[in-house]
Amino acid sequence: MKQTVLFIIFFLVAFHSISQERSFFENPVIRGDMADPSVIRVGDTYYATATSSEWAPFHPVFISTDMINWEQTGHIFDEKPEWTSHSFWAPELYYHNNTMYCYYTARRKSDNVSYIGVASAEGTSLRFRDHGPIVELGTEAIDAFVFDDNGQLYLSWKAYGLDQRPIELLGSRLSDDGLRLEGEPFSLLRDDEGIGMEGQHHFKQGDYYYIIYSAKSCCGPSSDYDVRVARSEDFRGPYEKYEENPILSGGDGDYISVGHGTVVETPDGRYFYLSHGYQTGDAFFLGRQPVLHELEMTDNGWVRFTTGKQAVNRLPVPFEGTVQKEAPDFKDDFSGESLKVDWTWNYPYAEIDATLQDGELILTGRPIAGNKHGTALCLRPQTTQYSYQTKISNVNDSFKGLTMYGDDKNLVAVGITDNRIEVRSVRDGDGSVLFQVVPDKRTPHFKIDVERGCFLTFSYSEDGKSWIPVNNTPLNVAFLVRWDRVARPGLIHIGKAEAPAAIDYFVLKNGKE
Repeated sequence: MKQTVLFIIFFLVAFHSISQERSFFENPVIRGDMADPSVIRVGDTYYATATSSEWAPFHPVFISTDMINWEQTGHIFDEKPEWTSHSFWAPELYYHNNTMYCYYTARRKSDNVSYIGVASAEGTSLRFRDHGPIVELGTEAIDAFVFDDNGQLYLSWKAYGLDQRPIELLGSRLSDDGLRLEGEPFSLLRDDEGIGMEGQHHFKQGDYYYIIYSAKSCCGPSSDYDVRVARSEDFRGPYEKYEENPILSGGDGDYISVGHGTVVETPDGRYFYLSHGYQTGDAFFLGRQPVLHELEMTDNGWVRFTTGKQAVNRLPVPFEGTVQKEAPDFKDDFSGESLKVDWTWNYPYAEIDATLQDGELILTGRPIAGNKHGTALCLRPQTTQYSYQTKISNVNDSFKGLTMYGDDKNLVAVGITDNRIEVRSVRDGDGSVLFQVVPDKRTPHFKIDVERGCFLTFSYSEDGKSWIPVNNTPLNVAFLVRWDRVARPGLIHIGKAEAPAAIDYFVLKNGKE
């Protein structure tokens, strides 16, 4: 009897522990570099998109039913809109009259100035059609947001960020079809402190209109981005900035910095803020990842986060009964009809040609703007410790293999050219061969092991099972971080278009093998 009672107690304690564990989730909720996220809810489904910067396709799209488990379904654009050149930043989703809109920032092809365009899709089809630029004002206009004030739509954006004057958040009436501005722009909020102001979100609660916005430095290892709030009794202002700003920041604990997000309301009336954050430690090398924090109203009519002023990793799940999934491994045997949606490529530096043919990927490209270092096809890394490998099926004088890719002037790679195996490094445009060998047998398999997000070990193999390491001391590739993005693992081809890479498979496994 005593043993039975002890067993029951043990079972209840264990069950309670499991239940308690499952009632929390870990930020980031979307793993990998995905800055400036926007989120909306339509019915019971949440939709998110984000900056894609210098990676194509443009603005990844994710869906979720619980805000902690997300699945990528595609992109806002598979091809660049005609008016754009590059720098696809800060898209903002909005749903109105059975139409989903995306207001996005890109550089205008004619002069490379950043302006705001708009695209729309019927219902929740996610098949977006571009309508061209909607805001072309000053020397820069970025970070759009749409707000419905009792039936009147407004568009707001960040202005004057490149001018010798204070940054302002400007607003304008928006047509009911969401495709054009009406009337003259007006000032909503001005950065008189000189600390920056962008990534705004508007909402109304009670007697006040609120602007949640971000300030300070968005990007890189020294980022000190944070989240602030201002309020007004009229949408057009004047706005009062909260004297206890910032209301969310990094600096200590789990995050270096946090900011630029949007608020979404759950069906039961709770508010959650999806923004990006740089994690501290090795996870910095995963970039600006989407993190979720719950908001609440204070007794004196301001806004605060339920977990306090510091961004944190561990929070209660938004909906009880949901369990957060682990970061999945990735495998592509190239047997499908098209590339998987996870793949991204370096569109400013190469016109890619990635063809699936008889169970192989035929990869090549045409360099752009003086690019001497090929075409990269990459994934967003989701953990700090992982390995990835491939098999090259053909022999020619092009270099082909695996890469960790920052941009066309900053990358490392391991692969084969003719019968030589090489490890190459490119730093600030200067290339060098770190290792070279002519093996006795054909060795078409290559592998890179990643530790701590930026330490790489290169290996090659005849059969994909027995590996020969190239470097005993892992190579530190922290220099691959760009000002607004981090390096990505993937495949690379360097050479003439008529000498492509034939690739049999690609596998990325998270964790230590």
